[in-house]
Order: sequence, then structure tokens, then C-alpha cells
Amino acid sequence: MVTEYVEYLKSNDAEIVHREDWGLKQLAYPIQKKTTGLYFLVEYKVDPSVIQKFEIGLQRDESVMRFLTVKLEKYGIEWAEERRNRLSGKSSAPARTEKAEA
Repeated sequence: MVTEYVEYLKSNDAEIVHREDWGLKQLAYPIQKKTTGLYFLVEYKVDPSVIQKFEIGLQRDESVMRFLTVKLEKYGIEWAEERRNRLSGKSSAPARTEKAEA
């Protein structure tokens, strides 16, 4: 199902920045008598007019219990990039060199 939505975004000229499968998680409260749900994170760049149609598709899909779409500002984008680098094992911070004084 997630692949279908990602393909929809790609077909509308979206750039998929990052995709993460968080797996099965316990819900904070039951939704439609369900206590667990599958969580996914998809970061993308797309024209804002596509987002409205995308959200309507998510609302109509009965297998989607909840979704959240957010727009990242400058600092949010930087934080997300640093997070991706940490998860992949890359360091975004420059290497530090120590100078010994004699």
C-alpha cells in the first residue's frame, strides 16, 4: 500500500527524499477497536497542489487509520538530514583535530 502512494507521488514529479518503515507499534489509544498499527515515514518534495489530492486519497483509503502531513521549515530540514545521517552511520559534523601546545 505504501508503495502505491510513493508511486503516486513519483508520477506527480515528487522527489522522494527518504522513506522509512517503522513497523508495528502500539497505538496510544484504540482506533476502530485496533490497538496496533503499522507506521511509515515518507519525506518528499512536491508542488503543494499535489498534496491536497494525495491527502484526499489517504482519507478515502479504509486501511489508513491516521496520517499526518507536515511542512518542514529550514531548521526542520536540517534536523531531518542530520537524523538520516545518524541512522546511516555518517557523521555530519566536521572531524575535530586536537592541537597540543608545548
